[in-house]
Amino acid sequence: MAEVEEPVIAPEVEEPVEETPEVEEEEDFVQVGGAAEVKLFGKWSFDDIEVRDISLVDYIACKGDHATYLPHTAGRYQKKRFRKASCPILERLACCLMKKGRNSGKKLMACRIVQHTLEIIHLLTDQNPMQVVVDAIINSGPREDSTRVGGAGVVRRQAVDMSPFRRVNYALYLLATGAREASFRNLKTMAECLAEELINAARGSSNSYAIKKKDEIERVSKSNR
Repeated sequence: MAEVEEPVIAPEVEEPVEETPEVEEEEDFVQVGGAAEVKLFGKWSFDDIEVRDISLVDYIACKGDHATYLPHTAGRYQKKRFRKASCPILERLACCLMKKGRNSGKKLMACRIVQHTLEIIHLLTDQNPMQVVVDAIINSGPREDSTRVGGAGVVRRQAVDMSPFRRVNYALYLLATGAREASFRNLKTMAECLAEELINAARGSSNSYAIKKKDEIERVSKSNR
């Protein structure tokens, strides 16, 4: 029998593979945990906010544990006196927008208005909008008020100092009321009116409803000293 020659197989030569540098993909998600910075609506930082009035530092909750992603914590802040002082200040503003019967309970709508308001403030002032809100609250709270003193038909008004807690409460009420009245029967949206009110109040402008009311309250109380 004729011998069959086996085919000679050439040894395989490994071709050098060009190593391409690996490009690290940017992480689009926000890291959950203590390391990630908490930003309101994922955009606005709480770190650089400054409360310029030392008496209101304890009553404007905008730093540390009070930093939240949304102005909606579902906390039970009305269960105890003074507990609402620890409620995040933007959430308190959202709650003040839920006034008048047809708006009561619509907190998601209020949160949406606050979100649009912050965007408008940032476009108009190019600042951190939360700093503008804090400045507006500081400027809008009356420092002096008058109360009724006396009885048995003899009533007179007496000037009294206003506590820092009531100053914050009153400022939020005046800002929300001014924005609501400005947007009523108007082409402007509620967010636009609230942004305008906050910017004017932060500047101390008399175009602001809250600043005008504050000056009026202080003027009346000054005459009753």
